Amino acid sequence: MNTTPYILSELKALSPSDSVAKAVEVFRNQPISHLPIIENNQLVGLISESDIHAIDTDTILKESAHLLDSFFADESTDVLELLKRFTVNESNILPVLNKEQQYIGYFELNDILELCYNTPFLSEQGLTLIIEKATRDFSFSEISQIVESNKAKLLGVFITENRNDIVQIGVKFYSEEINEVIQSFRRYDYKVITEHKDDYFLETLKERADYLRKYLSI
Repeated sequence: MNTTPYILSELKALSPSDSVAKAVEVFRNQPISHLPIIENNQLVGLISESDIHAIDTDTILKESAHLLDSFFADESTDVLELLKRFTVNESNILPVLNKEQQYIGYFELNDILELCYNTPFLSEQGLTLIIEKATRDFSFSEISQIVESNKAKLLGVFITENRNDIVQIGVKFYSEEINEVIQSFRRYDYKVITEHKDDYFLETLKERADYLRKYLSI
């Protein structure tokens, strides 16, 4: 899924030489949780709204470098990883760097949530299987073939765990013949770990997104 069209540049990033008072003014006028600090097109870090109010407004930002957070995405970061980074950092702003590690803009949480919620992966009902196989033996194309050969609709595939040469994969699909799909995975030597209609992984993402919405509205 291409997220490049969602990279924004309306918010002007500050530089380390800008005053804390200027940052306070930006936070006062913008509904953002963090503000990127940029120098020579390089991301120095982000200052949070909660931290900015603890700094003397007569100082400049580089004097409070120890308070800066460091998180970002690149142009190819997938949607689920973007949601994770928003959640982990409790931010509604996520800086974006290009291949040369230069700052090119930012993502806003609401835009990515809207994009994510509108995908079949999250919006359509289906069953999620957690399956397991040796890392060297599994392939996404094989999983797709197994699902679709049973006249099921594949909604998404994601890796939930990868350890000790064993990979666990979440497969979300819709089918009226669920048992046929499960048995096919077993015939291809996949171990079926769990099967449930209410996908815990996706529900967790939604709960975190709802938490962020509530957090950012305070």
